[in-house]
Amino acid sequence: MFSDKELKLLSSSRAIEYLLMAKKPDFHDVVGQMLYEEELVRLQAELIKAQNWVVENQKRVVIIVEGREFAGKGDAVRAFTDHLNPRSMRVVALQKPTPKEQGQWYFRRYVKSLPERGEIAFFDRSWYNRAIVEPVNGFCTRKEYDRFMKEVNHFEEMLIGDGILLLKFYLSISKKEQKKRIAAVRKDPLRRWELTPVDLAAVELWDEYTHYKKEMFRRTDGKVNPWIRIKANDKRQAHLEGIQIILEHLPYK
Repeated sequence: MFSDKELKLLSSSRAIEYLLMAKKPDFHDVVGQMLYEEELVRLQAELIKAQNWVVENQKRVVIIVEGREFAGKGDAVRAFTDHLNPRSMRVVALQKPTPKEQGQWYFRRYVKSLPERGEIAFFDRSWYNRAIVEPVNGFCTRKEYDRFMKEVNHFEEMLIGDGILLLKFYLSISKKEQKKRIAAVRKDPLRRWELTPVDLAAVELWDEYTHYKKEMFRRTDGKVNPWIRIKANDKRQAHLEGIQIILEHLPYK
């Protein structure tokens, strides 16, 4: 049974469009999608107010979004940024380092992407590549990994000490959900470009990722720079929870 509000949502043109596009229409799922979109719009409107506060007070905000392969990092960043003013916001999604960058101080290329005054920078993956992805896949040496783990807390403390508001999100998904998402991308000809050798090896290397993830939390989840962990098997709930947390950390009116 549906409530009056849910029936009203189902009769909207948007809901009808979803039902017509579906191979097997699921009325409950469409209601869930409509309720999600309604709440998302409300929270995104609040996020615009928070961004205005950042601009007016010339603050600098860094929001990191980390997680396993196919945890929904990109989708979360899009949900966070969809309606923000692009003039005072940027999304940072760096490619693998060039040979020149590989010979530089590891944090240098991330420092270049830090926000200016009155700006929010969203990192779709960050310097924490070296904490998990790189050691699991053999992209760094043990010495490079150990050095990073010794330096990262000091690095973040310097950012925070310089006035940057730092939020670190980790999106957590189950192994079953990861397999499901990878299978969905394999079947979609418009999304197959998302699959890289690293993605394809993620399921087989699940335990190795888990080991380095636990070590990252153990060594970098401090009082000054804590991790915010969000269960992300349900992408919609993860998006709403993430925006709500950002709003709680920005003292806007």
